[in-house]
Amino acid sequence: MAAGWWTVLKTVPWSEVIHAAPQVATGARRLWDTVNRRPGEVNPATGLSPEMAAQEDDVIGHLIARAEQSDAELNDLRNQMRSASELIANLADQNAQLIAKMDVQRQKITWLGVTAGLSALLAVVALILVAVRT
Repeated sequence: MAAGWWTVLKTVPWSEVIHAAPQVATGARRLWDTVNRRPGEVNPATGLSPEMAAQEDDVIGHLIARAEQSDAELNDLRNQMRSASELIANLADQNAQLIAKMDVQRQKITWLGVTAGLSALLAVVALILVAVRT
């Protein structure tokens, strides 16, 4: 069983996987950093950050600040989504390359099996012919 896994591992295009690994790792690290980053602290009782608490008297200013904060958070979420999409696209491309290589290897193994079967059949026929002549 280990020989089968060894054959599969030998057919993987490791040079391409290793070549693309830094790009995938960088994308994953960037995605993790943006997801893990914590925005400014918000007071759970009022829903206001310390900067907004000073503007509490100015209702319009408060609403404008909240809208700007929402826009900034929305842009941040869009950037995170783009980063995640880029990472997923890179992983999907690598997966497609691996599958294509595995399909080529499967076809080669099929032909090798057919050839080995025919060779074995010819060897058995040759042995039978030698045994009959003697």
